[in-house]
This record gives sequence, C-alpha cells and structure tokens, in this order.
Amino acid sequence: MIELVAFLGNPGKEYAQNRHNAGRLLAETLPFSASLHWQRKYKGLYASIEGSMLLAYQQEAPVPVFQQETLISGKIHLLLPETYMNCSGDSVYAVASFFKIPLGNILVVHDELELPLGTAAYKFSGGLGGHNGLRSMKANFASGDFWRFRLGIGRPPQGDVDIANWVLSDFSPEEQLVFAQVLDTCTKALIQGLVHGPESLLPEWNKKQIP
Repeated sequence: MIELVAFLGNPGKEYAQNRHNAGRLLAETLPFSASLHWQRKYKGLYASIEGSMLLAYQQEAPVPVFQQETLISGKIHLLLPETYMNCSGDSVYAVASFFKIPLGNILVVHDELELPLGTAAYKFSGGLGGHNGLRSMKANFASGDFWRFRLGIGRPPQGDVDIANWVLSDFSPEEQLVFAQVLDTCTKALIQGLVHGPESLLPEWNKKQIP
C-alpha cells in the first residue's frame, strides 16, 4: 500500500517544463491537484488527500479479478520536493519520518533516461541509473527499496548534447504532444495503483508503451 507519493523535479519557472521535471508535471495533471491544500512544509510543497476520495477518480480500467481488492485506507501524502533534484531525498525523508511511513510504502515519480519517450514503467527497488534524485533517496534512507514510477524521456541523440543539458532542456513541441498522452495515461495508472496497490499494475506496467 502506498502512503506517500513524491513527484521529483526542480522548483522554479525556469525548470517547469524540463524533461527532468516529468514527475512534477504528472502531479499537475492529477484531476484533484488544484483542489488540494498545498503547504510549504518538509522542505517542499506538501498536501494530502483522504484515500476514500480517490475512489471517485478511478477509471474503468480493467483490473484483474484477483487484484480488485481496495487496499487504500487513511490519507495519501503528496510531496513536491523543493530542495532541487540532487537533495530531493531530504524532503521525502522529512515527511516519512514525521508520519512514520515505511520506505516500502513510498512511491517516487521521476524522469527516466533509460526509457524512450512514450513509455513508462512501475518497479520496486533496483538500481539508481545515475539519477541524482534516486541517489538522494538512497542516501537518506540507506536503502533503495521503494516504489518507482519511471516516465521515459529517452537519451539525447548521440553526440548531440550532454546528459545534464538534455534533462534540463524543455520538451520540443512534438515531444510535448507525446508526453501529454503519457501524462494522461499515467495519471489514471497512478490512481489505480493507489487504490488497488502498485502490484495491480504489474506485469502490464513493467514497461508500457503508451499510444
């Protein structure tokens, strides 16, 4: 059961549409995001929603019969770290410590170089893939055993730009059209994972191509 969702990215208008801000962009597309009471706490923007309220936002997406149990209970904590990506684990750790949330009940939504644009994936634990936000998570919690929702941004064309410049650049107009579809589909999947548990998205979302 997921109790805390952290949407990784960098604060500030200059970074708002960057590839590196894929996680924060997903937070903005949540159908209930604008109605939440966001507060500057825990080194980030923090809000919560009663789990029961999410039931109204579920889509009619098919869930296997053996996974249809509703696991959600209590509050879901939502966080946009404002520590910048390299220290985002500091903010997540502050929330998890205050509410005594186990690491295995945390979901981190982040951009993923190793997945092409137009794909997304759920996974539990695993390597860090050179992602500084994930490195910060592991440094704070001394473990990488948390859930990840990976939004593909792809690697730059070979010999074109370096990785740092690539992730801090904006999506092109054509890429924005593709990523808008990704956000729409992933928002529905995120809500399903919160209501029925992240395992309900597997194996379909081990690596999913989004039309």
